[in-house]
Amino acid sequence: MTKLSEIIERRAFMLYVKDYIFIFLGIMLYGVGYSAFILPEKIVMGGVTGISTLIYYAVGWNPAISIWVINGILLLISFKALSKQFAMRTIVGVTMLSIVVAFMKPLFEAFPLITPGKDTFMHVLIGALMSGAALGIVFAHNGSTGGTDIIVALINKYSRMSIGRALQVVDICVICSSYLLFQSTELIVYGVCFTLIASIMLDYVVNGSRQTVQFMIISKQYELIADAVNQRMNRGVTILNGKGWYSKEDVAVVMILCRKYESQYAFNLIKAIDPNAMVSQSFCHGVFGEGFDQIK
Repeated sequence: MTKLSEIIERRAFMLYVKDYIFIFLGIMLYGVGYSAFILPEKIVMGGVTGISTLIYYAVGWNPAISIWVINGILLLISFKALSKQFAMRTIVGVTMLSIVVAFMKPLFEAFPLITPGKDTFMHVLIGALMSGAALGIVFAHNGSTGGTDIIVALINKYSRMSIGRALQVVDICVICSSYLLFQSTELIVYGVCFTLIASIMLDYVVNGSRQTVQFMIISKQYELIADAVNQRMNRGVTILNGKGWYSKEDVAVVMILCRKYESQYAFNLIKAIDPNAMVSQSFCHGVFGEGFDQIK
């Protein structure tokens, strides 16, 4: 049993490390989209990053510093309403983003990928796709880039509004405020386009990772498997009574519902306990209730 616990702990740690690797890769992708395609075009993209862009063009402050300071203020305001794990991952994500922007901004100024003002919409499109996919990767792996992500997390926690739609509401308010600095409706239009495209991309990536799968497991070690899923995955387990028609013996069938991104962890748990277990995996079109989506 001790050996089994060690295996489960090791795999849980590897999953934890995997999350942070993907969070870092997502933030790197976000940094490229922002620094190479959006910042040179003076597009206000909404959120804290957009506010940092306004501050940069208004008073010349480095966006990396503004991102970190504003995020810190928002985090302090919302700290009590957020879980400790989310707050910790937000602090890590914000710090990563600030470092990435601080590094990439001078890099793409020295070696620009685009010519500002030439084919602006294409630059906005590329930047939006990259940023939306990046945020989707970060959210799918339980991370956060801070800023309006904190506000969006609160909105998503207490309402039925999707993450992408919540981002639209918050970001459009920031985008429209850019008129006070640039007096350009064209830049506002580009900013709105960016927000819509990035939000659609974000929902596409996140919803893909939120697909639900169902496991049906037949194993003599069903009690250990059920306990491991309860304790390690924090997922509910249902035990069904079955009967093998060939053997005419009673069997226990373990039914588990979990997110798609958790399925590999479930397989790891099952394999660690009973490598010979019979496992059936199927995709569900929708699962509603505690731990999943609300009934709408």
